[in-house]
Amino acid sequence: MAHLAKFNDLVAEFADKADFLTIYIAEAHASDRWSFRNNIEIRKHQTMDERLAAAKILADSNLSGPLLVDMMEGEANRKYGALPERLYILLDGRVMYKSAPGPFGYHVHEVRDWLTKYLKD
Repeated sequence: MAHLAKFNDLVAEFADKADFLTIYIAEAHASDRWSFRNNIEIRKHQTMDERLAAAKILADSNLSGPLLVDMMEGEANRKYGALPERLYILLDGRVMYKSAPGPFGYHVHEVRDWLTKYLKD
């Protein structure tokens, strides 16, 4: 959630030109596993209800755009290799941009640059 404000700014900037969504997968820093101090208290999800409750925390934190939740089997995570977080641009069903894994590879400005260039062409 450290990048949420930058992501929300991107969504606002391109809302009339692109669709944005977030997929909540597994909790990267579960409090009962490997976690940071001062992090939100979210335990590793054992059930879909627990995952939905954790996703609601994200949804309630001023996230722009729709929020989808990966199933417990982790199909979205497996297909996109998204843990702990990653940015993608899809166009006509093809991956056009894939960031390095976050948090260090999560660069909202790269998505902005790609969209700006694509929309100029």
